[in-house]
Amino acid sequence: MTETIAVLGAGSWGTALAIQLARNQLQVKLWGHQADHITKLQALRENTDLLPGFALADNIEPLASLADAVKQAPYLLIVIPSKGFRGLLQKLKPLLDDDKMLFWASKGFEIETGKLLHEVVAEELPIRHYGVISGPTFATEVARGTPAAIACAGNNPQSSETFAELLRSQHFRVYTSTDIVGVELGGALKNVLAIAVGISDGLGFGANTRAALMTRGLSEIMHLGTQLGAQRETLMGLAGLGDIILTCTDDQSRNRRFGLAIGKGKSVCQAEIEVGHTVEGLRAARAIYHKSKQLGLDLPIINQVYQVLYDNKNPRDAVRDLESRPQGQE
Repeated sequence: MTETIAVLGAGSWGTALAIQLARNQLQVKLWGHQADHITKLQALRENTDLLPGFALADNIEPLASLADAVKQAPYLLIVIPSKGFRGLLQKLKPLLDDDKMLFWASKGFEIETGKLLHEVVAEELPIRHYGVISGPTFATEVARGTPAAIACAGNNPQSSETFAELLRSQHFRVYTSTDIVGVELGGALKNVLAIAVGISDGLGFGANTRAALMTRGLSEIMHLGTQLGAQRETLMGLAGLGDIILTCTDDQSRNRRFGLAIGKGKSVCQAEIEVGHTVEGLRAARAIYHKSKQLGLDLPIINQVYQVLYDNKNPRDAVRDLESRPQGQE
């Protein structure tokens, strides 16, 4: 009997994951909250707006009804921006029983509370099997089927392995973990670092500066992550270091392009419009900044990114402040 999975979110990443799951012969219910977007997907069998050039297989069914999408699906994968995460969980609450398995590919914090997404799930849904997937992956390349690898962390080893097996293929490797906090933090923190590197490149600095920012930024991520309960091995793995390398160095990254625009003189608003999609790092920078202050941590790069984004600080002044910090042991 063919398994059914509901992919909740019909953007570029949700569509790419639906394509990957369909390759594995699952029946995929692809839900989106915009009825006109779903109507277009049903008619064209291609996400021409957000992921053009990739036909939807026959076993992908675009749906505008959330109830229809989850009704006969024992597995759910949420792929929406973090700002809408709690709202979607609240809509799901009357539709789910606790035997459903819920994973998410959403990255970031809940801005209003600074909570990680698994904490939001614990508050909103009485569900037994849940977790997160994250790693160095761009939607276009996953849709194309080029080799890639991600991490899958669930609240117990069996749930991680079960969900990972739905996604695995010869070209799409999925490594399991029980470190939900580490996988979530890696996916959120790397976006802020990608903005920093983008700003640096936009200012015209070179490879030396990029490497320094990535390395010292990783140190900040490790410092904050371990304080919040993440495992160092996770932050040095696919969901941490792997995603940092990807998002900081390739212009497919929205967060990097956002930073590039700011480095070239655009305002935050102008940069976000230029990217044209949700920039998770913009929201995450605020949540991380306040979280670090609560913990009494000194995170210089993240602090300067926050000041550029929210205090209207000139990026070159931010660079000077980083350069003027005392130097000591690594």
